[in-house]
Amino acid sequence: MTDKARDAALSVRMLVLDVDGVLTDGRLYYGDNGQEYKTFNIKDGLGIKLMQRAGIEVGIITARRSVILTRRCEELGIKRLVQGREDKLVALRELLQEVKIDIKEVAYMGDDLPDLAAVRQVGLGMAVADASPPLIENALWKSRYGGGHGAVREAAEFILSAQDKLEPLISSYR
Repeated sequence: MTDKARDAALSVRMLVLDVDGVLTDGRLYYGDNGQEYKTFNIKDGLGIKLMQRAGIEVGIITARRSVILTRRCEELGIKRLVQGREDKLVALRELLQEVKIDIKEVAYMGDDLPDLAAVRQVGLGMAVADASPPLIENALWKSRYGGGHGAVREAAEFILSAQDKLEPLISSYR
């Protein structure tokens, strides 16, 4: 699993993420007035920024719609945000036509069955630690962390390390 995943990581030009269960812990919080709340892990955010600094595009595809997510993407400089799409593989293919990146140059991280087709088609399918068993079985790489708890950061560091880009990025903070 590791050698195949590392080889696939060498070709990654874009990281695409699901939201609920990947960037969040998958729980939905609602206030008394119907307001929806989400929590994001700051370490995942830095992982996304590191990918961008290394020249790797980051995109998000989610079946839900959320003003909170739009705001988080603005904070992180994520320009490729697709919301309200149930068929994530179709949405991914449309997104890749826009950015002119081959599907085999994509890493896709998911957590559940709606992500399965995309995880199977991309060059580097990735799963959070608490993903559904079918997703884990079909992913080339699995994080040690659950969704919303640093899985995206670990995935970013895995890809950047495989491409020999991680150490120079870390050095820029010294």
